[in-house]
This record gives sequence, C-alpha cells and structure tokens, in this order.
Amino acid sequence: MKSLLLASAAMLAVAPAAFAADTPDAADTDVTSVIVTARRNPEEPSVVALARGRLSETPGAVSVISQESYASRQAIALDDMLRDAPGVYAQRKWGGDIRISIRGSGIGNASHNRGLLLAQDGVPLNEADGYGDSQAVDPLNTRYAEVYRGGNALRFGGALLGGAINMVTPTGKDAGYGAQVRVDGGSYGLIREHVALARQSGDWDVYAAATNQTSQGWRSQSQQNIQFGSLNIGRSFGQDREVRFILNGSNVNQEIPGALTVAQFEANPRQTAAASAAADQGRNQRGLRGSLRTSWRLSDELVFEGAVYAVWKDLDHPIFQVIDQQSRNYGAFGRFDWDGQLGGLRTDAFFGAWYRQGDLDSNFYVNNRGARGAPTSRTQQNARAMDLFGEGRLFVTDKLALVGGATWGRAERDYVSFAVPGVATTFNLTADKTYEWFSPRVGLLWQGDGGDQIFANLTRSVEPPNFSSMTPTNTGFTAVQAQEAWTGEIGTRGHRGPLTYDVTLYRANLKHEMLQYAVSSLIPAATFNADKTIHQGIEAALDWAVAPRWRLRQTWTWSDFRFDGDVQYGDNRLPIVPEHFYRAEVRYDGRGGWFVAPSVEWSASDQWIDYKNTKTAPSYAILNLNAGWKATDKISLFLDARNLTDEAYVSNTQAATVWTASTAALWPGDGRSVYGGVTVSF
Repeated sequence: MKSLLLASAAMLAVAPAAFAADTPDAADTDVTSVIVTARRNPEEPSVVALARGRLSETPGAVSVISQESYASRQAIALDDMLRDAPGVYAQRKWGGDIRISIRGSGIGNASHNRGLLLAQDGVPLNEADGYGDSQAVDPLNTRYAEVYRGGNALRFGGALLGGAINMVTPTGKDAGYGAQVRVDGGSYGLIREHVALARQSGDWDVYAAATNQTSQGWRSQSQQNIQFGSLNIGRSFGQDREVRFILNGSNVNQEIPGALTVAQFEANPRQTAAASAAADQGRNQRGLRGSLRTSWRLSDELVFEGAVYAVWKDLDHPIFQVIDQQSRNYGAFGRFDWDGQLGGLRTDAFFGAWYRQGDLDSNFYVNNRGARGAPTSRTQQNARAMDLFGEGRLFVTDKLALVGGATWGRAERDYVSFAVPGVATTFNLTADKTYEWFSPRVGLLWQGDGGDQIFANLTRSVEPPNFSSMTPTNTGFTAVQAQEAWTGEIGTRGHRGPLTYDVTLYRANLKHEMLQYAVSSLIPAATFNADKTIHQGIEAALDWAVAPRWRLRQTWTWSDFRFDGDVQYGDNRLPIVPEHFYRAEVRYDGRGGWFVAPSVEWSASDQWIDYKNTKTAPSYAILNLNAGWKATDKISLFLDARNLTDEAYVSNTQAATVWTASTAALWPGDGRSVYGGVTVSF
C-alpha cells in the first residue's frame, strides 16, 4: 500500500507538466502561503495583499495564510489552517490540541505550546510565562494569519526560537461579504454551524460572528463540544487613523483519548488509552479576550500602532489529577513605524515596547473518574515580562538594504505554594526568579526590479523557562536555565512567470535547550537542559501554474535536529519531528465554478520516539481529495475526503528517555473520513 501511495505522490508532482504553458492565466494563480512581491493577484483580497507587502520588508522567512486558502475545505483547527505554510510543523494529537513547532521550537513538550508566540490580533494566546495552547482559535474567524519564522518575529518584540504566528480577525471592511451562513460536517458526527455579519456605515464598521461545533471523534473518548464568538468594532478618523475594539470568546470541551503504546496502536489505533479511560480525561476551557487598539498616522513618515488588552481563562482539566486553574493576563504594546532618510539614503525602521503580566490560581484534586476528589495542592503563579525592541533598514543602493535590530527582555517568575491539610507532600513555599537578556540581529535584503528577493540574517534567541518547566520543590525552583541560540538563515522568494517560490536554509546552534520526557502516561513530562544541540533545515514552498486552470502547490521541510556531542546521547537525533515532510496538491479549476484537487501528505522519515534513538514511529503517506462548486455568486459547496486508503498512521508522538514496550507515546491520525459543507454569502 505504501508503495502505491508514494507512486501516487510522484504522479501528483509530475503529471500536470504535460499541460505546461506560460500564459497570463497561469501566472495569475492564487498563491496563499508564499510572499508575492511581484504583481498582485486579482483573485487575492487587497487586505491580504497589503499584509504580504508589509511582511515582504522582513529580511527573513515569513508567510501569509489567507482564509481563501482553506475556506473550501474542512478547517477546524490550526493544523488545517497552517497546512500550506512552509516550515511550520502543525500536527494534531486529539481534538483541537495541535503540536505546533517552527525550527524545532518546543518539540520536547508533552503538551501545549512553548518557544513560539501564538497571538490573535497581536494579543498573545500564550500565558505571560510563555506557556499556552491553540485551542481558542477559530479558523473561520481568522481573516488571515501572519507567520514569522525564527528571529523574524522581532516586530512582536519576542526573541523565541520558533518566532510568531498572528491570527487577524476580520473587520466590517475586509470580511468580503455583508453576511454569511456556513454549515459543514461529516464523518464521526462532526457538524459545525457558523454565522457572521459584516457592516460598514460611514466611519464605523463592525464584524460579529459565532461558531458552534460538535463531534464524536474518530477514536473513542474523543467527543468535542465547542463554541466561538467574535466581535470587532472599528472607528476611522481619516486615512490611516482608526481605533478598534476586539472581543473574542471561546468555550472548549474536549475528551482526551490518550497516547498509545506501539502494541496498542498496531492492535487497534482507535482505542482509548487505559489510563485516559479510567480517569475520564478531558480538557474544558472557557476564555474571553479583549483589546482596544489603534493605528494612527502621526505624520507622512511616522505611524503608531498600539493596544491594551486583557485575557481571562478558566480551565477544568481532569488528567492524572483534576487541574482547576483560573488565569488573568493583561498587557500593553506600542510600536512606531518610520520611513525617511539617513545621510541621503532611504531608511525605514520600527521600534517599540511590550509589557505583559499574568496571575494564575492553580488547584489540584484527586481525579475520581473526571470528578474532583480531595485537594492535593494549591499554588499561585505570577509572571511579568517586558521587551524593548527595534529594527531598521538602510538602503545602501536602490536594491540592497543593510538590516540591524535588537530586543532587550526581562522576565520575572513569582511562585507561592500552600500546605494542604492531610497531604504530606505539600508545603508552604515562596520562590522567585528573574531573567534578563539582550538579543541582537543583523541582516541583508536584496530586491530585484521584478520583486524577487534574497535575504540573510543572524539572530540571537532566548527563552526563559515557564512555570511548568521550573517544577518547584520544597527547596525552590528546579535549576533549569534559559534556552539560548544563534540562528543564521539565508533564503530567496519571489515570482517568475508561472512559478512562485519561497526557500530558506537555516542553522541554529543552541545551548541549554529545554527538553522534556514522559515519566509515564499519567504524569506530565519533566524538563531538563541539554548541553549543546543543533537545529538546521530547509523550508521550501513552490507554486507552479502549470497550465491554464492547472496549479501544483508544494511544500517541503527538511528538519535535522540533534544533540551535539552530548555526554549521554552523543549526536543522536531529537524525537518528534520527522526529518522530511512533504505536501503537494494539484488543483484543476473547471468552467462553471467547480474545482477538484487531489493532494498527498508524506512524512517521508520515521520519527524517533526517544532520546536514546531506540524506537521510531513509522513514516506514512496519505491521499486526500478536495472538490468544490461555486453554484452562484452567493452559494458555494465543498467536499473534503481524507485518508482515502484508510492508512493507519501516527500523526504525532511525544518524547521518552528510552523506549520500552510499555511507553505510551503514539497519537494516531484519523482514518478515512469525508466532510462537506455549504456557504451562503450575502
């Protein structure tokens, strides 16, 4: 079966070449994940084109993902939305829990996100200590997503190895419709209803939307019940001057089927892990996020963008114990963008600051089949952080710019635990820790007359530990150091005839990389610092308008992550991310508004499960088929069939020190499934 799939993948890559022709229609294909710095695609909304143009000023790896790229298929979480972004490893474990990693960021984490800033309208989804998750994002309430890989996220003030992903909410001006109703669903009881309203009147505009989603899931104990809401109100005060209030809410209730051992996966990948079933594991989370922001042109040369924001989250999380947490995060950021001259040479720059603070009350209880039993711990976790940042470009010629920038950061951790009566392992403790760093950045950016670009840069990144990594004991925080790295990258992007390309080569030399391993399937992973590690790879995307109505879209990521002369692990490869990961889609747009698009997802290398490199999860290739029809200007339909051959495959793994037969580390991917939907826009 696997040989058939690989042969099919090869056919997807070469079959349309017989129809190749360099025509105007071919050159104007819809490119949704690659920066286009040449002529604008008429099918691309202006708001997305403006975002691409803004990101193209970055001397490094960046992408823009428009809603148009996934609106005609089933997209319920970030792995579906980010599928075509080069260099982004986004694979589902269960429900909306997605492992997202860029350049190996946070790959050791057993759960949640670390080493990558996830934000919505500039407001971080991460807690103030850097720990976060992606489940509060609704792809249908995202107009486009900005992807800043590695040190190219300096515009957000961060200095993280992975960079940043920012999801932008639609407005009443750019949603692309006045009202929209969408109903979709399919296999394993999935049904989703979405309604949205977009209006503009004079200087005011408003966007409001709501989504309801339920599903039984492919595996047992995978039920979901999710609601999202969004409100975006804006007031314009003339050209390039506006104030905007954005409110996003979520109610996420999901069961957790648990990771499987190799024997369990081979016997029945749809089964629930025994520990998850016994504890009735799940994740139930409510959240509300609000921001008041402005973009204000102060002069012909200077624009200010800033916001204040607040986030509330309530978590009920029965796993090895029942985790009951409430958190409040708030902050402010401001950034100035300046265009001018320096010594008679064209110059532009941005500079700003970002302050954030989070308070979290955490209570643990005995898990009585998902219900709270006796209390086992009580803690308070407070985090504060600040970044000052800036970057400038000096055009020494009309085509070549020198780039320099830096960020200074400070992070504080305050922790208080309280003794719980009758629990001998609890104790009264007050602990605090402060981290400071300075991360410089230098680079070059060359842009040709046709918009093609070549870039290179060198950036230092620093990631202080979050509370989960610091694991307080009765003597204070565990001695986990901040992770540091120097990352160099060189790349090119642009548009040549029927081809649109984006290729980046990078290498990061890390010290004190924070890695984790699973102690057992019931207990969250413990964190340790490696000595030296290397993360290097290639992030590539190529869109080819093979012929009128034919398009081939491809992304390939090479990820070589390994220890560097480690005392215990030598030069072993790091687990989780496969060395080679490839996606391709061939799309044919027929007359009459219909299209058909077969695709392949090929994890071409086995994934290591443990740091000792004892056992791997097997490589895989799965075939999908997407089709759609725009029946009228207002009505469109789609069909999305996935894993057509019903391949049993491992979508994701978690790390262990040494693999044994009892190691539960495999997250199975979904079997054959078919989804469909209809969208009515007014």
